[in-house]
Amino acid sequence: MKRVSNVTMRKRIVTVFLFAFLFFVVISIRLGYVQFVLGAELMEKAQASWSRDIAFEAERGKILDKNGMILAENVSAPTVMVVPRQVTNPEETANALGKILGITKEEMLEQVTKQTSIVRFAAGRKISEEQADAIQTLGLDGVYIAEDSKRYYPNGEYLSHVLGFSGIDNQGLMGLELYYDDNLSGEKGSLSFYSDAKGKRLPNLADTYQAPTDGLDLQLTIDAKVQTIIERELDIAEATYNPDGALAIAVDPDTGGILAMSSRPNFDPENYQEVDSSIYDRNLPIWSTYEPGSTFKIITLAAGLEEGVVDLTEDEYFDNGAIKVDGATLHCWKSGGHGSQTYLEVVQNSCNPGFVNLGQNIGKEKLFSYIKDFGFGEKTGVDLFGEENGILFKLDQVGPVELATTSFGQGVSVTPIQQVMAVSAAVNGGYLYQPYLASEWIDPITQKSVETIEPVLKDQVISNETSTEIREALESVVAKGTGRGAYVDGYRVGGKTGTAQKVGKNGRYMENNHIVSFIGFAPADDPEIVVYVAIDNPKNTVQFGGVVVAPIVGNIIEDSMPAMGVERRTEGLEKDYQWPEQPPVEVPDLIGVSRNDLHQYMVNLSIEASGEGDTIIDQAPKAGTKLKQGETIRLYFSD
Repeated sequence: MKRVSNVTMRKRIVTVFLFAFLFFVVISIRLGYVQFVLGAELMEKAQASWSRDIAFEAERGKILDKNGMILAENVSAPTVMVVPRQVTNPEETANALGKILGITKEEMLEQVTKQTSIVRFAAGRKISEEQADAIQTLGLDGVYIAEDSKRYYPNGEYLSHVLGFSGIDNQGLMGLELYYDDNLSGEKGSLSFYSDAKGKRLPNLADTYQAPTDGLDLQLTIDAKVQTIIERELDIAEATYNPDGALAIAVDPDTGGILAMSSRPNFDPENYQEVDSSIYDRNLPIWSTYEPGSTFKIITLAAGLEEGVVDLTEDEYFDNGAIKVDGATLHCWKSGGHGSQTYLEVVQNSCNPGFVNLGQNIGKEKLFSYIKDFGFGEKTGVDLFGEENGILFKLDQVGPVELATTSFGQGVSVTPIQQVMAVSAAVNGGYLYQPYLASEWIDPITQKSVETIEPVLKDQVISNETSTEIREALESVVAKGTGRGAYVDGYRVGGKTGTAQKVGKNGRYMENNHIVSFIGFAPADDPEIVVYVAIDNPKNTVQFGGVVVAPIVGNIIEDSMPAMGVERRTEGLEKDYQWPEQPPVEVPDLIGVSRNDLHQYMVNLSIEASGEGDTIIDQAPKAGTKLKQGETIRLYFSD
């Protein structure tokens, strides 16, 4: 038998030791790597395999008007969730839940026996508080009530096309709800509980709750007072004229902030499924495109004044009722024409041949350059989806006839929002702004501002001096021209009528089917609001913008001015009243007058008397107020 030397033995021992040490080092490194490098990831995977999550929806941010009035908010609407593996008695659970939720036992049994970790089902979404309380009272194993909410629009159809609506998962689907969904929706939270391989809850491990992060509140440029007035006037117009459609938009010309916007037909955001998608998909002020008609003449006027090709008071034009252009005859709306006019009267009378002549003097390159500078032919950039571009002639396609028709608003296609922003630029000193609705984002917890959206100035398209001339000319249109229906006593109003023919499916203009419109602004010397209203095919009336729409815009401006804090003033152009119009009556100062002497005040006003005695001690309204003939004043008598 061979003996092993001590040296060899020691070598073997050292070798084994080294291998053992090396093995220990490798294991230590591996354990350290798993513990310190992969530990967090492995723990997450382990927790994921043991845990079950119940999602908690974040509270969607409110939408507010510029003064803090709530336009869209949330109301509690809990959701039922079932963990099938924790349900101890499926038959009993299905029967109890089915009765509360209004579905059959069989339908409910199908849900509570599904082979999945957590079941969410349609009948259990957004239930009432009463239903949630009834379910919680039963204490059913495996049945959970998750706090949830649904969108609530407190004013119904009010501002519906702008606000839009959200779906059952509180995701924005249309309007501002969709455009700003990321900021409004917030981030979901969850309640995590641990379970074994069979899905049974592990009672000795604590649940983990991750609170949701609520969405930010959105404050708009919308003024609810002006919006209410516009909604009222469109409702009246719809009832009076039964139009194919109607729209209105009001903006602050000094910022581009939209003060009000509305369309007809309308819908209730909470019940949008009840109407055809074409109704809620079409926000007419930004979607609708059509020939603008005479409201477009403001752009031709601006180009002519800025280029110095016309002097409104010195230059004259003789209108015989038509003008021939390259073999085509273009008519004035007034049969026989307006005769000899200054160009200020051309504007007041909305004389088509006069504007054709003005467009010819400007030239196609210059005129179309101004049209593009005013923002036509491209989207304005308003913060809503669905905006259209409009259509302009390409310059190489513009001949004498195209130049002529464009000069008075025919042959081009524009959107209402383009017109409002262009006219705002024409009257605010020449500054073209980007329209916008979102003005500020607010933290719902602290109520502090997170972000303020500033107005975006695109360009100055005309000079301040030209803008002043335009305001004065358009004020005379309302006082002495085709826009007299928009005249408001005590407020200087400027504006322009529009009567646009509609093109039929055959490519020809339709008979007795027009879009009639009016764009107005006030006060005329320093505008604080620009209002555009268009009525599509009003029935049982003369289809002229001055007849149908000018009075609507006048009503909107008359009520909006005091709502915006603008006081009445006495200066401004006096209205040129024409039969059958009647001038207003100025209320006399009757305080101190006796009953017997009232007959000396020959004014066409009705009197409503209060109090005993012979002497007038007070009156309403006060002296100097102008009222329509036949309106009532209240007199208070005493001894």
